[in-house]
Amino acid sequence: MRYAYLLLAFSVFAQEAPIQEIKVATDPSPARIRPLETLVIQVRAYGNVAKADGGSDKVRVQRGGAKARVVTLNGGWLSKPFKYQGKDDEPFYQNQSSRFATIFGALSKDFLLQDAFLYSAPDKPGKYEVEAEIDGKTAKVTVEVSDSEQARKKAEKITFPAETRKPDAYRRLAEHWAPFLAQETWWQPKADIPARFDFDGDWQGDNNWEDMEIGSSQAYVHYAAIETLTHWFLIYNVFHPRDYSDKCIAGTCHENDNEGLILTVRKDGSEFGKLEVMETLAHNNVYSYVNDSRIRGGVHNVEGRIEFYQDSHPIIFVESGGHGIYGSAAGAAKYSVRDDKFTNGTGITFIYKGIAERPRHANDRLVGYELLPIYDHWWQKANDSWRDRTFDEFYVYSAFGGRPSGAGKGMGGTFYGRKEAANKAKPFWGWFDSLTLKKKILNTGQWGLDPAYSVSRNLTFPSGDAFSLEYTYNPYLNIEVTP
Repeated sequence: MRYAYLLLAFSVFAQEAPIQEIKVATDPSPARIRPLETLVIQVRAYGNVAKADGGSDKVRVQRGGAKARVVTLNGGWLSKPFKYQGKDDEPFYQNQSSRFATIFGALSKDFLLQDAFLYSAPDKPGKYEVEAEIDGKTAKVTVEVSDSEQARKKAEKITFPAETRKPDAYRRLAEHWAPFLAQETWWQPKADIPARFDFDGDWQGDNNWEDMEIGSSQAYVHYAAIETLTHWFLIYNVFHPRDYSDKCIAGTCHENDNEGLILTVRKDGSEFGKLEVMETLAHNNVYSYVNDSRIRGGVHNVEGRIEFYQDSHPIIFVESGGHGIYGSAAGAAKYSVRDDKFTNGTGITFIYKGIAERPRHANDRLVGYELLPIYDHWWQKANDSWRDRTFDEFYVYSAFGGRPSGAGKGMGGTFYGRKEAANKAKPFWGWFDSLTLKKKILNTGQWGLDPAYSVSRNLTFPSGDAFSLEYTYNPYLNIEVTP
């Protein structure tokens, strides 16, 4: 209600100076960049206000809501809008006769105004036209893309070689069901690329924010596997070095970010089984999607169906900035599978190739990622003997419902981070679902550490289908049954 009131007040305030003209500013200016690099396009609005002598002055007004498009065919891509982050050299008009308007104007600039877009250039040099529009008023800018321009991207200090893989009985299973990532990008597109924790060449968590621009942009997803008598559970973690926004307030941004998904795969006698359920994590909330219409809601509702890429890769949408994960059929997903298009702006699609590729630009397609085993990369470091600043907030896992609680040893419940907000990112054994935690159904870590029990409470499976809660392999709870 309060937010709606602010929006209404902003609308009233903006109407004090109706839009007469808009202009487009760019950063850098002039608008010249190298192929596949980016620049910021800011849309500025102007109106006329009456003077005491009966005349009028043209003033700049605080007005978002601009639309922008690339006019030139194959002329690049535009992100969804954001609040301009650079130094603004032109003040906004403030109605000095209204104290409320003056105060609200400052607030709206910080919290409501989104007046900029990130333009990503194509790989071919040339001149490309971009048009902006507000209330029928339009303005254009021509971006010159040239190989002779100085590079604006910071050089990456590391390239990771091909992985040396240890024997893993679950690797082929994890590869077969590896998700298709529809990753939205925004005004910091490199921060939206799924990364390895040591993307900058070290295991220090409190330099990842600052190292984002010079660390590797190769794409990685981390995985774990757990097994019961009837099912396999595949856990995929999507790590990013920054959780960012265009208005970082009260912990809304933080160093390190790790959201993910859990797949429930029935062992039906075939090599890879049948995927029944996909659960995704977005900002401490779990969302459930099914591949079997007989599966019904439990503590959680069924959000929709699972969509697939090439039959075996469930499609997920990953938000830009905050990186919450949703099934592609969810209302929160801003990616059209049919059109292969990000509906709000730009994005990159990632598929498993066993090779960690670099996206070429902020709207690239079918970029390959590599899978990294969580047990080797993270779990064996999440203890007091590991000396690098990788994990923090060590805790002893305790399960609800009389379920196994492992060896009772302390483990790092968060990734070590300090920039913007401390220790906000969690490995899967630190994840929690707000609903089931509040109801004391699943404790912190239980959704990932005890996936058989958690999905059996979150959803209702057909009564005639066997569903075992007995683990035959769960090294994270110290369970490994030898045949």
